[in-house]
Parts: sequence; C-alpha cells; structure tokens
Amino acid sequence: MPDYMYLLESRLSAEQRAVLVRMQELGASTSSNIYLSGGAVRDVISGMPIRDLDFTVEGNPTRIIRELEKDGAEVIEEDEKLRRAEFLFIGDVDGSVSAARDEVYVRPGTVPEIRWSTIMEDLRRRDFSINAIAISLNPASRGLLLDPTNGLSDLDKHELRGLSIHSFTNQPVRLLRSLRFAARLSLKFETRTKEWFDLAMDRELYKQITPEEAGEELQQLAREDKPGAALKAWEAAGLLHSVAPQLSKKHPHYDALARLVRSRDELLSAGLRPRLSVPTAAAILGKLKSRDLSNVLHRARFRAKDIAAILKIEGEGKKLVKLLISRKTAVPRDAYTLLEATPMDLIGYVLAESKNTKAKAQIRNYLSKWRPLRMNLPSVVTELEGLGMEHGPKFDKVVEDFFSAQLKGKAKLPEERVKLLRKLSGIKEVPKKEEKKKPVKAAPSKGATKIEAMQAAKVRAAAANAIPGGKPTKPAAKKAAPTKKAKKRK
Repeated sequence: MPDYMYLLESRLSAEQRAVLVRMQELGASTSSNIYLSGGAVRDVISGMPIRDLDFTVEGNPTRIIRELEKDGAEVIEEDEKLRRAEFLFIGDVDGSVSAARDEVYVRPGTVPEIRWSTIMEDLRRRDFSINAIAISLNPASRGLLLDPTNGLSDLDKHELRGLSIHSFTNQPVRLLRSLRFAARLSLKFETRTKEWFDLAMDRELYKQITPEEAGEELQQLAREDKPGAALKAWEAAGLLHSVAPQLSKKHPHYDALARLVRSRDELLSAGLRPRLSVPTAAAILGKLKSRDLSNVLHRARFRAKDIAAILKIEGEGKKLVKLLISRKTAVPRDAYTLLEATPMDLIGYVLAESKNTKAKAQIRNYLSKWRPLRMNLPSVVTELEGLGMEHGPKFDKVVEDFFSAQLKGKAKLPEERVKLLRKLSGIKEVPKKEEKKKPVKAAPSKGATKIEAMQAAKVRAAAANAIPGGKPTKPAAKKAAPTKKAKKRK
C-alpha cells in the first residue's frame, strides 16, 4: 500500500508543508477531523504540480479560520452560508477551508438544500470521481486515503467520469470545468459522461451558467500552466460566449499565451514558482479593447487589485524595460536590486512580451547568474566566520561588498574568494614561523685524497682520547719479549 502521506509531503513545497503541519496542529487543538481533499490529492497522485491546498473539516471550521487569520493568513473570500473560506496562506500558498456538506436537490437543476455531513458524504456529492479523493490528517488515521467513488482507477485509465446523471443539469458550469480538467490532465471522457455532456449541450444548459460561475472558471483557467489547450476546447464546444460574449468574437490571444508558457518554463528552470495569473488573464483577453476588458473582468468578479494589475500590466512592463536599459541599472548590483523588488508576474510578462534584447538579457542574468550567487552567500558567511570575524554591522557590510564584487565577475576561484574576504574584512594572513635547521656534518667527499682521509682519522682519534673514559681508535702496541743475550747478562 503506498505511503500517501510521505508521497504528499515529498511533493509539497516548504511553504505548503508548513501550512499542512499548521492545519494538523489546529485539528488536534480544536478536536476536529481535518482532511486534505480534492485537487491537491488528485495532483499528487497524478504527478501534476500542486497548486491549492483545500481542507475539509467535519463540523464547523469557523474557529480554525479565525486562528489562521491570527497566524497571518489572508482571507480572500468567505461564505458563511457554506462555512467556507478561501485563503492566501503564509508563503503565498493558495487554498481553502470548508465544512463537509451534502447537497440535496428536490428536482434536477434547482437550488440544493445544504446539509452538514461526514467526509464520505462530502466526497460523494462532488462533480467528478478524480476530485472525490481525500487524505486524512487526523492522528488516528493520518495518511489514510479515502476514495469512495474509485477515482484512483479513473486516474489510471486517464478518464473523466461524472458522479451523477444530473451532474451537468444540477450545475451547468461543469461543462466548462470538465473541458478544463480534460485538457490539463490529458483525460478522455468516460462513455456515459460524454453522453451526459452532449445531452446538456443539446439542451443548451450552458445558457444557464451565471457570470459569477463563468468568472470563477476564467480565474481558474488563468492559473493553469497551459491554458491554451482548455481555451481551444471551450472555443471548439461553443462555450466562449458563456465566459465573455466579446471573447467569442475577438478570440483569445493564443500566441501571447504560448509566449507566456515559455516564460513560465524559463522561470521554473531558475528554481522559481511563478504565479502568472495576472499576465495570463491579460493574454487571454488581450484582443479586447480597454473598456471591454474592464467590463469582462468586473462581470467575472475578479478581485479589485487583480483587475487593476491586469489593466496596468502593459504600462508597468514598459516602465520596467525602460529602467533595465537605463544608466540606473548599468551596474549589476543596481539591476539586481531592481529585479529582486519586482513582482514575478511582471518579470514573466516582460520576458514574454518585450522585444528589447538588452532588458531581457538583464532578466536572464538575474535568473541564471545573480540569484544563484545570492543563494550561495551562506557559504560566504561560513568562510568569514572561519577567518575569525565576529558578527555585526561590519560583518554584514563585508558580505554585501563581497556579493557586489561577485556580481562584477570577481572572486570566482576559492583562493580568490579568501583573498578578497581578507581584504574586505582587514584580516591579514598570519605569517608562517621559520624552522631552524640543524647543522649537518659534512662527510669526506669521494674525491678526497689519502692524506686528507688519514688526517681526518687522526682528528677523530684525538677527540676520542681527549674524552674521559674514551677509547683510542687503535689498540696500544704490546711490549717486545727479551732476547737470549739479555737473559745471559742477567
């Protein structure tokens, strides 16, 4: 059995993991059963990027919502009737917290009656089987996969299966949603689901899609990695009119969307997680006039700050290009400082839309050279500590000055790095102590004469005799024995 909790945590970013841990803590402190449900579970199993963390709570999640606000999470939208809140968690993590509920329809297509329920009932009332999956975050069942409608099997078969014959009748907006999911995950419609879809189109149920519902789908589309495929599916099915009547006449700006996809890939390769919903929405609606564009965005109920950003992005992009090619950013440190403070969606937009090669070169230097140098500064701090410098204002200044020098191409080699750090910090290298060498007695050379060798031997013998207790180099001569004549005289 797969370890879904390990799989989930290994696929989440550090910021997303922090949110997951915090939700488990809140579940324990409030004695609530909390589940990660829907898209995040589907995406982790299918290998797709995990965009949102949607949590389902058995019971009333109000207390949890308020605690998340205290932590610093931003409530984007709250529906007290459905006990649901959309969040921008700390670390720019998108997600939601909602109560487990069931929807009871008196007749197909009518407004449903809301009833609070268990997680299993909540999963069964959802739109498609691939979205009716959850993972328990509760201590007693942590990591348990809940799949009451067999969505895992449909993911394996790459099929999109509706959970009711009335799926499209009850919520016509699912016509748009089904095509979006099919395009994103490369799914084909399950046979009966395709029949239900075609029947709903024949009955023109798309005319019942409200502007708010269409606007929500448009916002979700703007967050897709490759929105062009879903847009083409909407256009082929004749559903663009439901999203925006003006868009069905002018058509989406597919070329601009393709450029944005390449820009996104470039940012991803640099280790960034770009949020390009603003430039993507601007590209989707790029062929509309300013007045029509504003009307569509307001009708779709985009947030006020997002509408302002979409309407201004072209002008903001031109300003950024102008700064990047000016004298103000001629020095790499100044260009880095500017781009570090620039929103990522604006950088992505300029990469996609600008024709100025100098400005784009500055951005690419920032992505491939300057940011990696900045990320490597902790090792510089360690080297400076190794040299014996204490932390403080001067320490921080040395680190920043070293970074500025590296931006100019200096201190690439290890010995150059140490030399520059010593120069900036004023720490001189300790001179090495010279070791005294012991005198070595010279041995007689091979070419020494016989006389020189004899003289050297005499010197050694004399030295040995001069030392008390020393032995002569040669034994003393024995006394000669008396001759026969000497004996007779005696």
